[in-house]
Amino acid sequence: MAGYPKAFRPVTDEMRRQVLEDLPELDELKDKDLRNKAIEAWALSIAGSSFKRISDIPGDGNPGVMVLKRGTQDMHLRGVGKLAVDIVDHFAKVFPEAIIDRDIVLCGALCHDIGKAWECDPENQRRWQADPTVVGRPSLRHPVYGAHICLLAGLPEEIAHIAVAHSPEGDNVKRSLECIVVHQADVAWWTVAAAAGLIERETFLDSMTKYFEPRRNRNELRAAE
Repeated sequence: MAGYPKAFRPVTDEMRRQVLEDLPELDELKDKDLRNKAIEAWALSIAGSSFKRISDIPGDGNPGVMVLKRGTQDMHLRGVGKLAVDIVDHFAKVFPEAIIDRDIVLCGALCHDIGKAWECDPENQRRWQADPTVVGRPSLRHPVYGAHICLLAGLPEEIAHIAVAHSPEGDNVKRSLECIVVHQADVAWWTVAAAAGLIERETFLDSMTKYFEPRRNRNELRAAE
């Protein structure tokens, strides 16, 4: 095989503990089976990579694109989770007739980038860049690989759908309501982070450069004094 892990590392209780340490909001899930499967899925994703835990994954939107000046992937996941559940809670309060599954939104937000352990893995990046003619570059983007991991770990189809459709891949299907919430929270998080000067300017998506100039953040203003 060209590079797909011949054998995942064994998933250990320590891995599961570290998942919960990096994503403590998983404990807010009312459905404990969903919680446990989300932990298992993240542990499995880590086990199939060279990373030791979620907080080791670089804070990139894609490898080398939308690169955080400070922080790692857990900060993004938790931020999207917070924004997404705030949207759900707002509509539950103001429009109680709206039916939005809070557990699915929270779990989906915390797992939407579960495939980044694969796409951001430096070993995979080296392999793909060495010869893209073998399996492509990348062979699978993180949304596709993430859906694979979700289903492999036994997470429900609703979560796999959010993993694959939170990104532009979702433009080819009709997104579920819960996926729309996560997708919008994800876009908002990256857009605000970029405009607030938290993203390396040279790694911006081309589509962003025509809409705004980033504001210098406090660290940069302090350094300029």
